[in-house]
Amino acid sequence: MVNRLQVDFCGLTLDNPIIPASGCFGYGKEFAELYDINMLGSFSFKGTTVEPRFGNPAPRIAETPSGMLNAVGLQNPGIEHVIAHELPEMKKYFNKKVVANISGFAVEEYVKCASLLDKEDCVGILEVNISCPNVHGGGMSFGTNPNSAAEVTKAVKAVTTKPVVIKLTPNVTDIKEMALACEEAGADGISLINTLLGMRIDLKKKKPILANTFGGMSGSAVFPVALRMVYQVASVVKIPIMGMGGVTTAEDVIEMMLAGATAVQIGAANLVNPYVCRDIINELPKVMDKYGIQNLKDIIGGAL
Repeated sequence: MVNRLQVDFCGLTLDNPIIPASGCFGYGKEFAELYDINMLGSFSFKGTTVEPRFGNPAPRIAETPSGMLNAVGLQNPGIEHVIAHELPEMKKYFNKKVVANISGFAVEEYVKCASLLDKEDCVGILEVNISCPNVHGGGMSFGTNPNSAAEVTKAVKAVTTKPVVIKLTPNVTDIKEMALACEEAGADGISLINTLLGMRIDLKKKKPILANTFGGMSGSAVFPVALRMVYQVASVVKIPIMGMGGVTTAEDVIEMMLAGATAVQIGAANLVNPYVCRDIINELPKVMDKYGIQNLKDIIGGAL
């Protein structure tokens, strides 16, 4: 029997295109206690850096209409702890390949994370985050300069045999230029979008709500922006795209795929409804029938 939801991404066959996004799913353990997460296509685990990071000072979350702001600041236990403790634990409740999200403040840091994860059989894809807007020290600058983006891409590709997918920031003038620079440098795929830079002000204190002043905006409010950027990038690159940004329903997934995404990540919605990925996977066949779609892989880029 043909699996109507199956897609192929960078050489990996996914049972469906649904992938919880990095930072919104931890290492999957809490969600595995709620439902069998092996039904997912995969998941992108928490953004990992060379050194452990405590993250930004609190408050680091603020609400916005139809979304949220976060300035968590890449809190994580560091690459060596992740490999020694989190990955062996993860294999107990997840039997598919995962997406390993890595970040850094210098090219060498990306290289170290990538070379260490290259040896891990449970990692199917390296998702290289050159786009986090929350961290002081250059986290965002790699993703706002095409030369820097290409430099990171080349350096990571040189130390791994795994597919390298570059996660781009939407906080740029021309997203196509950034994607093309990564593709030319050897990227196997593009992941977009990361959060949009935003802020809120506390009217009583007359000061920014976030201790970091600015944070990354996510949630359903950003969906049209994300869709537009996926469409733009799909129109110029030949490598596959993981689309994300405000996806909350099976209909949103179909829209993302029509715009050019092969796989679709779901982020902030997991924080609102921890069952959202399960529900979307269950809902997809019904929505496909409604719109006369036989197989999901047939609609990728269909609106281009």
